[in-house]
Amino acid sequence: MIDFTKFTKYSRPGPRYTSYPTAPEFNTDFTFEDLKEKFKSQSDDRPLSLYIHIPFCRSACYFCGCNVIFTSKEEKKTRYIEYLKKELSILAQYLNTNRTVTQMHFGGGTPTFLDPLQLKEVLDSIKETFPNFSDDAEISCEVDPRYFNQGHMDVLKDAGCNRLSFGVQDLQEEVQKTIHRIQPYEQTEAVVNIARDAGIKSINIDLIYGLPHQTKETFAKTIRDIVKLDPDRLAVFNYAHVPWMMKTQRKFDETTFAPPSTKLEILKDSIEFFGSVGYKMVGMDHFAKPEDELFKAIDKGELHRNFQGYTTKGGADLIGIGVTSIGDGVDYYVQNFKDLPTYEETIDKGELPVFKGYKLSDDDILRQFVIMELMSNFSLDMKRVEKEFNINFAEYFDDALKALKEFVEADLVTITEDKIEVSQTGTMLIRNISMPFDAYLNNIPEDKRRFSKTI
Repeated sequence: MIDFTKFTKYSRPGPRYTSYPTAPEFNTDFTFEDLKEKFKSQSDDRPLSLYIHIPFCRSACYFCGCNVIFTSKEEKKTRYIEYLKKELSILAQYLNTNRTVTQMHFGGGTPTFLDPLQLKEVLDSIKETFPNFSDDAEISCEVDPRYFNQGHMDVLKDAGCNRLSFGVQDLQEEVQKTIHRIQPYEQTEAVVNIARDAGIKSINIDLIYGLPHQTKETFAKTIRDIVKLDPDRLAVFNYAHVPWMMKTQRKFDETTFAPPSTKLEILKDSIEFFGSVGYKMVGMDHFAKPEDELFKAIDKGELHRNFQGYTTKGGADLIGIGVTSIGDGVDYYVQNFKDLPTYEETIDKGELPVFKGYKLSDDDILRQFVIMELMSNFSLDMKRVEKEFNINFAEYFDDALKALKEFVEADLVTITEDKIEVSQTGTMLIRNISMPFDAYLNNIPEDKRRFSKTI
């Protein structure tokens, strides 16, 4: 029996490492001119991954930490689509859009808050701008089951969509009322059936633990019910409580949150339950069936992590399209403006809506590799790092290895001459275990770190 109370000391502010350096390091010194230069230097042999952000939702889900615009006005949606098309036209002037696309993901907001005809208009514009999708391209869309119908499915299927991710979060009525998202099980079941009937082979369901009024018992009931839908993948996220950033989260009574030790028990119970019904933990917070490519990737050590989570499609340059979206290349990150007026104003000038970004140094690229390996595969081949980056690992990361000693003593990590290996229990604290390699985080006092807590 694991005593999780002794791990509560690790409940500290820390990144989720969807990037390194993390978003707080992005700055406005990176401009449209910098992005044009990066596009010029990119190899035509490198594939592209596209992320399209649809920011609209009809109403607020109080737990949400995404960049969202709440509206019921049709003209806002039609105007946004026109600017997406303008942005695509500008992109085509500076980027070789004939490169192979291996991945496309619609995120939000609620992408299916667009009606089917609007969604088709966006998809047609993307396919016109980027004509060369690989035969095995992953084309995915985030779906709020409350805003999804057969018309959406038909449009997505015609565009080659082969993966859908349904947001559920929790099935218990008290939790749903508190987070302002009423979504009965039957509603989710109905849309999953629409996807199955359309031949969608990869269905993901998102859940969140750590929400108000959740207990070990109530979350256990949620996951028991969810697996009846037979999803191919599950994402079980730790709720990120950042009320200084998201005003809606201030509506929560923090005394209704489970303590860190209980959250760890919920995660442990979830890992054990999903394992007992045929899923395997993939990365920090994902689970997949044995036949899923994520499952196969972790066995091969080929799992990758980006802003959309875990993926098997590594080695691609990510192109962010739409307000607030993020892109990246071998040695840079770039983010579009977060507010619609500035986004539109910049596009009207014939420029891409670059808000800020970051140029990676050699040290950044090295640390990025180390952190992403740990976050994705729970292990690190130090000899491989030494060979690829021409360093002495023990000397270069002396401080980090010293910081990992407490995790070694707690049986969360094993360090040999060649490898760093994270134990099964340690996977629940992988953010903490990765943090010693973060050169930026360790220069910020803990009480000044503006991240959600790791537990």
